[in-house]
Amino acid sequence: MGLFNRKKSAQMQADLTKLPRHIAIIMDGNGRWAKKRGMPRTAGHAAGAETFRNIATYCKEIGLEYLTVYAFSTENWKRSAEEVGALMGLLKKYLLEAIEQMERDRVKMEFFGDLTALDPELQELCQRTREISKRYEGCQVNICLNYGGRDEIIRAAMAYARDCKEGRASADSLTAEQFGEYLFSKGVPDPDLIIRPSGELRLSNFLPWQAAYSEFYFTDVLWPDFDQEELHRAIAAYQGRSRRFGGA
Repeated sequence: MGLFNRKKSAQMQADLTKLPRHIAIIMDGNGRWAKKRGMPRTAGHAAGAETFRNIATYCKEIGLEYLTVYAFSTENWKRSAEEVGALMGLLKKYLLEAIEQMERDRVKMEFFGDLTALDPELQELCQRTREISKRYEGCQVNICLNYGGRDEIIRAAMAYARDCKEGRASADSLTAEQFGEYLFSKGVPDPDLIIRPSGELRLSNFLPWQAAYSEFYFTDVLWPDFDQEELHRAIAAYQGRSRRFGGA
């Protein structure tokens, strides 16, 4: 099938009037994308950042309520200082541009993860975007930054234990809904669809609690090459499934 026909077919199959409420994406493959082109990994991250910008804008345009992306994990600190520095620099650049454009774009932004490990300037930018976002309704983009799913659950368990110790909660009456109030994603519905580009077939510590009943979509396309048509294919695949949540 030709490229034009593949694009047309993907868009025709995806019903954009019946979107999932929440899509989450593991933005994977930047380094491999750069290596295939004889470029440094940092160039792949720059291309991936542009893809994120385009996809986030498109999700707002089609009326998606929530988009959550895995930007930097608790394990990513193991990478070279050069690569970590480049990732943080790209994030600062993106947030500075987003703050300038938020009044026009009216995209809400939130952050999941331990921001205290970031440098003060980046922490301040995150807080500024959060404050500006309080004025808006509509699409909310959640950026998982210094985020790890197991770390999130441990932090939530410790917070709940403190509340039990101090009399604000009971150790004998905890529900999944109550525990969810201690997570970074408090107030955000669980993702309906989780997309992972790059050919890898794992969660990589991404939203393990929230993903209990998510649908998964895997593709060999590397993240910098992920575009609107690839998103349509993922949505079409999701729409073709039957979600029973454990029922018959």
